[in-house]
Amino acid sequence: MAFGIKRSELKRWKEEVARGEIAFLTHYWLDDRFPDSKTVTKVGCSDIQKLIEWGKKHHLQPEWIDQRKANLPHFDLFGARRDEILRKEGLDHLIW
Repeated sequence: MAFGIKRSELKRWKEEVARGEIAFLTHYWLDDRFPDSKTVTKVGCSDIQKLIEWGKKHHLQPEWIDQRKANLPHFDLFGARRDEILRKEGLDHLIW
C-alpha cells in the first residue's frame, strides 16, 4: 500500500516518465513481503531501453522492471540498495 505523497508529486512523476525522462518518486509503502522497508522509490521511464541502460549502471536486471502499467514502466527500489543508488545519483533528499 502506497501513501504519503501528494497528487501533484504523482502527476509530476507520471509526466516525466511519459516524456522519456528517468524519473524518481519516493513514498511510504507497506508490504508484508518486505517488513523492514517502510519506503520505496520508483524509478520510471517510458523509454524502456533508456530505463534498462540506467538500471545496468546500478546492476539492476531488466526483468525487474515493473510493466504492469504499460505507460509507467519502473524499477522499485528499497532498503540499503535503494539508498546506495540514490546517493550515487545525488538524490540524498529522497532517502527518508
